[in-house]
Amino acid sequence: MSEKIEFVQRENLKEKPDPSDLGFGKYFTDYMLSFDYDLDKGWHDLKIVPYGPIEISPAAQALHYGQAVFEGLKAYKHNDEVVLFRPDENFKRINDSLNRLDMPEVDEGVLLEGLKQLVDVERDWVPEGEGQSLYIRPYVFATEGMLGVRPSYSYKLLIILSPSGSYYGGESLRPTKIYVEDEYVRAVRGGVGHAKVAGNYAASLKAQTNASKLGYDQVLWLDGVEQKYIEEVGSMNIFFVENGTIVTPKLNGSILPGITRKTVIELSKQLGYDVEERRVSIDELIESQRKGKLSEVFGTGTAAVISPVGQLKYGEKEIVINNNETGEITQKLYDNYVGIQSGKLNDPQNWRVVVPKY
Repeated sequence: MSEKIEFVQRENLKEKPDPSDLGFGKYFTDYMLSFDYDLDKGWHDLKIVPYGPIEISPAAQALHYGQAVFEGLKAYKHNDEVVLFRPDENFKRINDSLNRLDMPEVDEGVLLEGLKQLVDVERDWVPEGEGQSLYIRPYVFATEGMLGVRPSYSYKLLIILSPSGSYYGGESLRPTKIYVEDEYVRAVRGGVGHAKVAGNYAASLKAQTNASKLGYDQVLWLDGVEQKYIEEVGSMNIFFVENGTIVTPKLNGSILPGITRKTVIELSKQLGYDVEERRVSIDELIESQRKGKLSEVFGTGTAAVISPVGQLKYGEKEIVINNNETGEITQKLYDNYVGIQSGKLNDPQNWRVVVPKY
């Protein structure tokens, strides 16, 4: 049994929200995990504290120079078990992001243990409905109150929890409409596109707003140099099925290495599909659809797991994929992925991590 970390009791517990009206990111649990860093002490004071406002200097460097990274993962309830899904991958990636922004890395084992204890405290907050989960948001930001462009000397890490409803509202998979962005770019190689950096999302909002006004759900980004090669969707990695082969853009330094992406690639191979990771141009995609080779398109990410794409718009061209219906391969991957996640299917790779009762 691991040593229990410090726990600060709150005076009154919150009333839990109606499970039928959870939405996403609207409600937060009673507690959060807190971890501090100072240059002279390193990471210290790991503890579970009441969820609530935090005090921060108006000169905190995160507010002025953007040193802030985050992660997203989920906890699921199956029978009496609460389970995390591949949390080690998230903590590896948060360290990659921290390294890119010249922020201090965290002991992944310590962080995982802290997360398990936090989720154990809040296990009654994990919703049990179909497709529901407890969303987990770890994030790190610079706290030193000093104006000067250099790495901060102090940081705070928090993990907050939010009960979330089903992405599809309990319905079957709904194909989305994607707008291919040809004016703005998300990232370039050598930048921070491969890291889960807060500023990446701020830079994407203008394009997303424009796409929404035109009636599209998400933006598909092209590369930042030639604006020719497909990279990723606003909140997802992207996959195509061409002549029965699953194809996805190869990681190149400006694409986020999604954990759902990685899992879908591994799962696809286990199910017997051929998978290619390579450069894919938007022109190739349109030509593939014209010739009848493109049968399915889907995105992958923490929120939806797998999201079918029914329409793509690029300039004046608008293409419909698979009659705007969910494809057979997309559905099969979704069913297997969610089945493993929820404990309904076998987990030969040990992706599920059961949260112990401390």
